Amino acid sequence: MTTVVVLGANSFSGQDFVDLLLDRPDYRVIGVSRSPERSSLFLRYQLRADLSRYGYHALDLNRDSAKLLELLDAERPEAIVNFAAQSEVAPSWEHPEHWFETNTVALAKLVNHLRRRDYLKRYLHVSSPEAYGTCIGTVREDAPLNPSTPYAASKAAADMLLKVYHRQYGFPLLTVRATNVYGARQQLFKIVPRSVIYIKRGRKIALHGGGRAVKSYIHVRDVSQGELAILEKGRLGELYHLSPDRGIAVRDVVEQVAARLGKSLAEAAETTEERPGQDAAYVIDSTKARNELGWRPSISFEQGLAEVVDWVNQYWSEIEKQPLEYIHQP
Repeated sequence: MTTVVVLGANSFSGQDFVDLLLDRPDYRVIGVSRSPERSSLFLRYQLRADLSRYGYHALDLNRDSAKLLELLDAERPEAIVNFAAQSEVAPSWEHPEHWFETNTVALAKLVNHLRRRDYLKRYLHVSSPEAYGTCIGTVREDAPLNPSTPYAASKAAADMLLKVYHRQYGFPLLTVRATNVYGARQQLFKIVPRSVIYIKRGRKIALHGGGRAVKSYIHVRDVSQGELAILEKGRLGELYHLSPDRGIAVRDVVEQVAARLGKSLAEAAETTEERPGQDAAYVIDSTKARNELGWRPSISFEQGLAEVVDWVNQYWSEIEKQPLEYIHQP
């Protein structure tokens, strides 16, 4: 049985990847996040009757690094998948040092420890297409990095550091950049669940810059499937993109959510100023993953929206008690 450690297991993408791994009886999974384990509102795997192949540890990459490294040496995982990061864009302007402490400095300590260990065979690093800045035309894996925000700069620095360790020491690096992930159990302040919640409450959604920015929304399970394919079949040292077939403007996303709930865009949203450093488009090419790994997205945006609406309705009494704004934790 292969042992996989998932760093950032409480994150939206991390919890779905844990759930996908637990579908496979040949994997033993260890989850690590800095916060206490949560309920099925945010963790899909909590709906499982049997979690005997899963263990969870609340450890902070920054404050508990010594304990984390001890855990890794005790468990000797063959694979590590790292979702752990400060990942919000706009707040990174206020405390950029927090983003670099987690996304770059803590990572440097982790990889420098792991490169001296003989147990690790595959390390999948979850990067971000924001490292490219505005994506114009067809953006493939060899596109130059041109970050526009402190968050994106911290991720770009991390990616470059990991490549150095791969080249110098043969560190078993795999890297993935997926576009805008969405689905049930996403953070409530994200545009898709927030739109559903606001419309149910009769509040208007703020469309920064009129919502003209083009995103590439892809369902979290499609991304998890791609990440597992990269972990199992990807070539060491390679970067893979995961993206849908086309992009969509944020305003069109909100309009589709509103229509599903019987409202017009004018009833559901209002235009506000654009955020600093907002890139005009995130549209990246995923031909490499499709051709090499046989991966492709299978969940349509319409299916995904319906799932989010159903999830919000099912957990509405619990969601009403949750904060709807991003709360920064250094």
